[in-house]
Amino acid sequence: MSTRIRIKTNKGNIVVRLYDETPKHRDNFVKLVKEQYFNGTLFHRVIKDFMIQGGDPNSKNAPKGKMLGTGGPDYTIPAEIVYPQLFHKRGALSAARTADEVNPERESSGSQFYIVWGKTYNANELKQMEKQMAMQQEQMVFDGLKKIYYAEIMELRKNRNREGLMALQEKIIEETKAKCKEMGKPVFTPEQTEAYTTLGGTPFLDNQYTVFGEVEEGLDIVENIQNIATMPNDRPEEDIVMEMEIVE
Repeated sequence: MSTRIRIKTNKGNIVVRLYDETPKHRDNFVKLVKEQYFNGTLFHRVIKDFMIQGGDPNSKNAPKGKMLGTGGPDYTIPAEIVYPQLFHKRGALSAARTADEVNPERESSGSQFYIVWGKTYNANELKQMEKQMAMQQEQMVFDGLKKIYYAEIMELRKNRNREGLMALQEKIIEETKAKCKEMGKPVFTPEQTEAYTTLGGTPFLDNQYTVFGEVEEGLDIVENIQNIATMPNDRPEEDIVMEMEIVE
């Protein structure tokens, strides 16, 4: 039986179901709930038509104007990106993390999470996103191959061998094309398309962050929270305080 967590706030209650497909995230979240880690923390970052974020222990009793969003336990969680099965539909519970530049393995914060709101998209918008996803995939593969050939590139540069550099670049481009063909073009599944055109969500986050649960009750509360007034740093003007408990 799936684990369910009740997030009690001063705006109402939200019940989330944790996915068994992401056991490390599930077990960590349950552990923190049992330790009452989240009690007294805030939804410290709220962006309308995007998401609501919480889980920063530094947000407990945080004075107005305090910068939040960097707190957490002294560990991260290995990514459990189960894509395309688990995706960023409206109500998805996902793990926050630091950027790719400092976190190429896309490991999750030990405690910070967000609940997706997003927006609905039409079919043409999703097709355009698929094109962007294909370009991003190509760039990612190209960058990965450049790292493999890094020593050779530097040697050619050192020797000012422009002809050799051009030849190597062509080789990397051809290998990129072959690899991308092998991987297949990224496309939204019928389930994703249905969700993003009817329910809504944030498809541009797919395959980049770990989705480890979803809202089962209280999506209207998520809507109310993401609509509230915020300060320039995206912190709500009114503190949205939470407590969590396991639903028996």
